[in-house]
Amino acid sequence: MNYALFDDAGKFLAGRVMSDTDASLTIELDSGKRVKVKAAHVLLRFGAPVPAQLMERAHALAGEIDLDLAWEFAPEGEFGFADLAREYFDANAGAEQQAAALLRLFDAPHYFRRAGKGRFRKAPQDVVQAALLAIERKQQVAAQIDAWAAELQAGRCPAPVQEQLYRILFKPDKNAPEYKAVVEAARRSQRAPLDLLKAAGAIDSPYQFHWRRFLFEQFPRGTGFPALSAPAPEGRLELAPVQAFSIDDSLTTEIDDALSVTGLGSGTVVFGVHIAAPGLAITPDSPVDKVARERLSTVYMPGWKITMLPDDVVQAYTLIEGRDCPAVSAYFTIDESSLEVREVQTRLERVPIAANLRHDQLDDVVTEASLTGEAVAEYPFAAELAFAFALARQLKARREQVRGKPETFNRPDYNFRLQRPGGDSGREPDGSETVVITERRRGAPLDLIVSEAMILANSHWGGWLAELGVPGIYRSQASLAPGIKVRMGVKPAPHAGMGVAQYTWATSPLRRYVDLVNQWQIIACARHGRTAALAAPFRPRDATLFSVISSFDAAYAAYGDFQHGVERYWALRWLEQQAVAELDAAVLKEGLVRADSLPLVFRALGCESLPRGTRVRVRLTGIDLLTLDLHAALLARIEDQPSVVAAEDSEDGEDEQAVSPLALAIDLADGEPVTAAPPA
Repeated sequence: MNYALFDDAGKFLAGRVMSDTDASLTIELDSGKRVKVKAAHVLLRFGAPVPAQLMERAHALAGEIDLDLAWEFAPEGEFGFADLAREYFDANAGAEQQAAALLRLFDAPHYFRRAGKGRFRKAPQDVVQAALLAIERKQQVAAQIDAWAAELQAGRCPAPVQEQLYRILFKPDKNAPEYKAVVEAARRSQRAPLDLLKAAGAIDSPYQFHWRRFLFEQFPRGTGFPALSAPAPEGRLELAPVQAFSIDDSLTTEIDDALSVTGLGSGTVVFGVHIAAPGLAITPDSPVDKVARERLSTVYMPGWKITMLPDDVVQAYTLIEGRDCPAVSAYFTIDESSLEVREVQTRLERVPIAANLRHDQLDDVVTEASLTGEAVAEYPFAAELAFAFALARQLKARREQVRGKPETFNRPDYNFRLQRPGGDSGREPDGSETVVITERRRGAPLDLIVSEAMILANSHWGGWLAELGVPGIYRSQASLAPGIKVRMGVKPAPHAGMGVAQYTWATSPLRRYVDLVNQWQIIACARHGRTAALAAPFRPRDATLFSVISSFDAAYAAYGDFQHGVERYWALRWLEQQAVAELDAAVLKEGLVRADSLPLVFRALGCESLPRGTRVRVRLTGIDLLTLDLHAALLARIEDQPSVVAAEDSEDGEDEQAVSPLALAIDLADGEPVTAAPPA
């Protein structure tokens, strides 16, 4: 019987020869399949044993061949597998020994280099040694992976895996042994990697998990600052003849804006909007600018924040009371009776800051009644605040006429306060703090005053930049139609949600990088007037502006996602700490409901078929702080008026109108609700 062993694309097969020509053979395999094989691919012809037995014995015998000994016996130069079989076994090596030599040579490329069909060359000795060391290391790594996987299965997390936790989960190097160990342990245990690592003790604090993940992704080099000094403003700045006051939360240290009112009772009032002016000292591409451009924004969260600028730099420019602070000021000359704006001037100056008012301390006394004269106003700057409130309501009404419908704020804001043991408020939260959540009505008088003032200034400065041909970074919205989002660009365009002809962000230069960029451009306009386009740091079609927009959008979105998530964490912690078993809520859609008294949107079983706005009481069935899931089920419908759950469709003008530190960073221009839906 005539048999042949042949090479089929690196796989060795044997079968019975059915036909044979000089160019090709037809070979029948044990399966009965017949294949046509080129004669050059046939490596061995034999008459016995049968192909199946030959291959079985050859594989067994190949495993017994000592590669070091075979390498010693192998001829110098190019040789065939049959040559090695005769050197290694004996001069009469048969088909089984030859086939075994072929298999062993083919599977040992670190010892023998392939030189053609069935032909080989000895690898140099130094190459062999290096390959053996690599194989040994690979075997050691494989053994380490196996050991780590076993530990993870047993509920213990090896230290190297712990150290690489966030990289493994979120930016894995799939060739790293730590990653492979987790994958192998998850495969063996049939568990998701996150569940496996949690059970193994790698994640002992859900809060730290969310926090460290954010730092890993956004601040891989840490949140510390290099040693930087705050430069002083260039040139002499005149002292403004005003007494300005700011309105912020008590926790605010980056005080960007202040207001002043002069000329009350004269018929003509000058309303001043004063913005902290780091742009008078910090220059593009300076060390401080490079830090700000890398961070792009302050990151807010309950109980903590990561500032865009070092604290020493912030303190140099923040509008702190009792100090004459460098500022970019917009003065609006206003008819006191009609509240019409007659003239606007922008000045670079030093502004005396008389007071830092704190709205969380004044909201209960600075009411609409006291501001309109219906109640006694016993607080600082009562007359100035009353005028500013009247102006704010007028400005808001005019914007709403342009919008075509009034702005509606159907839901409250929430303040988060973390209570630490011993009252230590200067350390980073660790997730164990007691959280206090309080509700605050949106659009409170002090909020309205500040937000309308900032809208006024930002809209004016945006138009002024365009008038002088100086590029800036604008925010625009084509219409209020659903799905039309707010965009950032370098050309002025209407902002439908705001009801203004153009809108910039220029009033928070200590907290947002785009505001600092716009402030540089505004300073050039104030200094050079009609020739500002030639003197501004950024010229028309400057690629740097597009780069800033792209980087800022990405960073701001990432910061916002984290802020939504960490706010949700503390809301869930509040439920745990208060042992809340039931919640009242309003149905949104497809089983999603929004809590009445907390910034929480979650899914409740049994609510899938209820119409939007239906008020329900749900029973809480589980909280997962790691995935931020809240599990609930319908308990009962609340028989009263349907809840208004329409999404807000306006931007409140500036983050100054928002209440909590977290809400400061949320951009309502996109029509998004303050509280995000549960994360996927």
